[in-house]
Amino acid sequence: MIAELDALQTEALAAIPTASDETSLEALRVQYLGKKGSVTLLGAGMKDVPPDQKKAVGAKLNEVRTAMTDAIVARQLQLQAEKDAKAIEGIDVTLPGRNYGGVGTLHPLTQVRDLAIRTLRRMGFILADGPEIETEWHCFDALNTPPEHPARNEKDTFYLHDGRLLRTHTSSVQIRTMEIAKTLPIRIIAPGAAYRRDEIDATHLSVFNQLEGLYVAENVSLAELKGTLVAFFREIFGAGTAVRFRPHFFPFTEPSLEIDVKLEAKGKDARWIEIAGCGMVDPAVFSEICAKRGDKLFDPEKVTGFAFGMGLERLAMILHGISDIRHLIENDVRFLSQF
Repeated sequence: MIAELDALQTEALAAIPTASDETSLEALRVQYLGKKGSVTLLGAGMKDVPPDQKKAVGAKLNEVRTAMTDAIVARQLQLQAEKDAKAIEGIDVTLPGRNYGGVGTLHPLTQVRDLAIRTLRRMGFILADGPEIETEWHCFDALNTPPEHPARNEKDTFYLHDGRLLRTHTSSVQIRTMEIAKTLPIRIIAPGAAYRRDEIDATHLSVFNQLEGLYVAENVSLAELKGTLVAFFREIFGAGTAVRFRPHFFPFTEPSLEIDVKLEAKGKDARWIEIAGCGMVDPAVFSEICAKRGDKLFDPEKVTGFAFGMGLERLAMILHGISDIRHLIENDVRFLSQF
């Protein structure tokens, strides 16, 4: 058998380098190393080799397989190199490159998020993060949201089979931050994705981006909340931007306020546009956190705080005059190149 293997090796190593293309090379591989190839068939005869010759024959069989495989790989590389050389034949690689378009820019959502984060970081806020798959406690119970609240309905919220859900707001990050806090004050912002069962249209998406903030310490006042947000929106929209606060209701803040800014679009009269929600953290939220932690760090008799939240898509649409929110997710280069 060793003599047969030597003869096969000599034959194959002479034939492989002459393969003119990948198809003929593959045919040679099948001929020698395939399931019914010459070397494979000889290998099947190992059972008939005398015991005292099995070691030598086995070693020779492996040597032949390795030599043929190496020769096939080497020829594959040669054929690929020849194809590459032919592909660039006649091309002058010293010619200067061609300009196929302008340099890309950041997505408008990324731009407004970065501007908002920079502005709030200068006010002393730090970034916080949390999971997008949440528990009902973090998303609703800890935020003083009663069981009958519409947001807890399956028609409004994406629930998973195990009872968890896709967070409906980034307020859950505020809860997780308070849950693990060691000391006060806390001053955080939480940008990120939120999910709701909204019909997609010109002003709604089922997944969108929020930016929420939380400040908790002793003697935090409503005046501090208003001053922080007036300064923030004037940084975003311009120093002369008018900002107003209207009474509203949120389960997790008391008092609660809606925020409007007065903006003027080209060719139109100035008008008030609702842009965000805010309020003083409800004492019930602090009580729930204390019960979960088992301490009194967030004792509602001693600490106060404010929270606010806004949609980044809405900020971007107002800032750039975008009329349809769907433009922000369609990735149309004609639209994005404007920014």
